[in-house]
Amino acid sequence: MKFIILGCGSSMGVPRPDGFFGNCDPKNKKNYRTRCSALLKTSEENILIDTSPDLRQQLLRHKINKINKVLYSHMHGDQTHGINDLRSFYINSKKQINVFADQFTSRYLKKTFSYIFKSYSNEYPATLKLNNLKKNFFVNNNNKKIKIKTIKVEHGNVKSNCFIIDKKLAYISDVSKIYKKDFIFFKNLKYLVIDCLWYNYHPSHFNLETSLLIIKKFSPKKAILTNLSPVLDYKKLKKVLPKNVIPAHDGLLIEL
Repeated sequence: MKFIILGCGSSMGVPRPDGFFGNCDPKNKKNYRTRCSALLKTSEENILIDTSPDLRQQLLRHKINKINKVLYSHMHGDQTHGINDLRSFYINSKKQINVFADQFTSRYLKKTFSYIFKSYSNEYPATLKLNNLKKNFFVNNNNKKIKIKTIKVEHGNVKSNCFIIDKKLAYISDVSKIYKKDFIFFKNLKYLVIDCLWYNYHPSHFNLETSLLIIKKFSPKKAILTNLSPVLDYKKLKKVLPKNVIPAHDGLLIEL
């Protein structure tokens, strides 16, 4: 299995649409960040996590020509507004793609993108099928069932979902609090991909200090910081991190 961080940038990406790079060196390719999405590739399925507004660019870059399932972490625009780019995969397969979201995200998607879930004519049929996000579900890899566990976390005023794949990798792109009752699921993972917006406090995201405290508590073999704002230059950030922690960059590939 492979896990690809398709995008690791915060809500406006790096650079922002107005060209603002912040502290990031534009000469370093790893400072060019699209909005957060990720992909789990098994022997049989491509499972997409979130549909970033930059999804088309991400899929083309990685030559991804099929999507079997989509998991949504939460309802915010930087995680959902690339949803229309899934239409081409429906055109190829002639089958609705199953997407999985919690109650609040489902309500938002149905209200905002009603044309995607409801057929208005033969020319514009429903392309996606909305399903409830379960606490546990399974995908196939080389005739083995791989478990993906969903855990709810706080993300400011909304709830977000993180995903633990095969008890090896946790993906937490947007978080301000993990509940103590769930700590046990994050201990001793091989990889922890975790939100790290910037240096200062933020009410909806982990900052660098909080991310490093959580990493120390959970003790993964390797931690990867994502959802990085223009405040965080790749090279400067890497210099101050512990040996087992690295900043993400778009296209980072993890072998599971």
